[in-house]
Amino acid sequence: MIVVGVDGSHAGMEAACWAAREADLRGVPLHIANAIPAWACSTARQGPYTSVAAWMRDGAAAVLGAAAERVRAEAPRVPVDTAILAGDPRSALVEAAVDADLLVLGNHGLGGFRGLLLGSVAYGVAGRAPCDVVVVREVPSAPRPEIVVGIDGSPACAKVLDFAFAEAALRGTGLRAVHAYSPLEAGGGFAPLPDDFDDEKVEVRMIREALAGRRERYPDVKVVEEAVRGHPVDVLRHASASADLLVIGSRGHGEFMGLVLGSVCQAMLHYARCPMVVVRAPAPAG
Repeated sequence: MIVVGVDGSHAGMEAACWAAREADLRGVPLHIANAIPAWACSTARQGPYTSVAAWMRDGAAAVLGAAAERVRAEAPRVPVDTAILAGDPRSALVEAAVDADLLVLGNHGLGGFRGLLLGSVAYGVAGRAPCDVVVVREVPSAPRPEIVVGIDGSPACAKVLDFAFAEAALRGTGLRAVHAYSPLEAGGGFAPLPDDFDDEKVEVRMIREALAGRRERYPDVKVVEEAVRGHPVDVLRHASASADLLVIGSRGHGEFMGLVLGSVCQAMLHYARCPMVVVRAPAPAG
């Protein structure tokens, strides 16, 4: 099952259409949700805000109806249901996604301030959802037959690569494995580097080691390995401009325990130039 949150915004509708196409590829149902305050969900209570509550419920039903109609036109084979959720949309969507494979959101809702690159709901949900999260920022106007996956050699990278390979196989697209690095420099108390040291070769070898075994499992996926000098945010932002989808982990190498999202993931939520998947980090051992 795929869950998508909608709120009547253009971004929410784009997210619903993306989720419908993905559900069609996977052969799974789509659950469309809209959240309103818990007090507005009750039809039994009478009081000064009864008419306001009814207006909110009617508005939510209209939003869900419009999204369902658009989704059925986009992917007529996909089973669709809708639900009005009670409470804060961040908590409500996290709870609704307990049994989901993916939770899909638009990058910006109706309540966002102009100039902000990411809405509070998308940001709040990305690190707390019990499943992988897709934030639909920009949907390319023309298909880009490539998925970009950001890798860093951390233990969590395996799950990110598993998702990226499976998605590339599902879509029949190529996969670009991108690793950003800073060149090693002699000094700082370390022994001098050998004259023939080639840091790019070292980084490419790391990529190949991370990919090991997956090429055999997905022989039809064409893989390009790319080690790029630069900051990960700059490198991935540039790579995402030519991708259909960007896949990264929720936490990376060297992140502090307790952080919900890693620094690169946080930045890419703002700056990715295509839909982006945040692959949930595996639970700590023990």
